[in-house]
Amino acid sequence: MYKIYPKTLFAGQIIKYLPSCQSTNDEASDLIAQSEPAEGTIVVTDNQTAGRGQRGNIWLAQAGQNLTFSLILKPVFLPASDQFWLNMAISLGITDTLKPLIGEALRIKWPNDIYAGDQKLGGILIENTLHSYHIAWSVVGMGLNVNQVEFAHPTATSIQQQTPLPNGYDLPGLLSACCEHIEQRYLQLRSGQRKELESSYLQLLYRYQEVHHFKSEDRLFTGKIVGIDPMGRLAIQRGDGVRYFNFKEVAFILMNDE
Repeated sequence: MYKIYPKTLFAGQIIKYLPSCQSTNDEASDLIAQSEPAEGTIVVTDNQTAGRGQRGNIWLAQAGQNLTFSLILKPVFLPASDQFWLNMAISLGITDTLKPLIGEALRIKWPNDIYAGDQKLGGILIENTLHSYHIAWSVVGMGLNVNQVEFAHPTATSIQQQTPLPNGYDLPGLLSACCEHIEQRYLQLRSGQRKELESSYLQLLYRYQEVHHFKSEDRLFTGKIVGIDPMGRLAIQRGDGVRYFNFKEVAFILMNDE
């Protein structure tokens, strides 16, 4: 059971706890369809059995060991064309929470992952409902590896693996901290402080201004990430200039010499 008392105006003030569910994003979307939930309502579960990642990827986590929740927001101030700014704000809210625990290894891997070094700590999935040219509702799904220490994939890690505690981490306390930091970044976005958000985001962007290997259309190439454009596309500089990539159009490749 999650009982939290975040120091927030709205984020996490209402909690719907489910011992088990297929997807907290689906549960949050059902709340929106059935009623008019308060902004900041959170759906959290100990056991998500059919979690989703970006573009249909699967998110798997051991029951009771990690943090899996969805936050309902109403960013009606945000045009649909600017929805990646919400991704920036949420990513920064999560990294603000984790920075004291993970330290300088913490990174945001475009477009929606949280990394420690070259290993994945968590993922974000934002699903928006549009009204005319603006966002009416956002369901912000987050999965963070917290106390789990064994993973099927070698590129996965957890807070406990990075910074071990004898008894592990308190999940409700971590959720409360996430609510506070996400709300701070969300209010920063709502007040129009985009330059500040972009600057903070680029400082944490994985492989930013570094020469690395990438893959696009089954072809390997070497390039340097130089930014994010207003549509949320990743800008990579290569020999023939700067090219912009949408989600799933480019893959990060870790070579043996990196």
